Amino acid sequence: MNIYVGNLSYDVTEEDLKQAFEAFGQVESAKIIVDMYSNRSKGFGFVEMSNNSEAESAIHGLNGKEFKGRTLNVNEARPRSEGRRGGTGGRRGGGRQGGRRNSY
Repeated sequence: MNIYVGNLSYDVTEEDLKQAFEAFGQVESAKIIVDMYSNRSKGFGFVEMSNNSEAESAIHGLNGKEFKGRTLNVNEARPRSEGRRGGTGGRRGGGRQGGRRNSY
């Protein structure tokens, strides 16, 4: 099961995250999401656990608990929806004219 972990302290490392979840079972991976420009934590991450009952125990055991000064938000991760990449939402054009060129 893939588990979302939100409201992480910016000081939390992937090893810290892994150790917190290992109290509930075997952790396959722990990943903290970082900003691609600053390389700073975005304050959330994901933990992968292969045993669903251990993952459920981790969710119930850690959700709402304090971890390194922050109250965690822990739940089952939702699958990424296809086509969601952010950006401008498909808007095209140049400003207020909606892409039209002025003909002077």
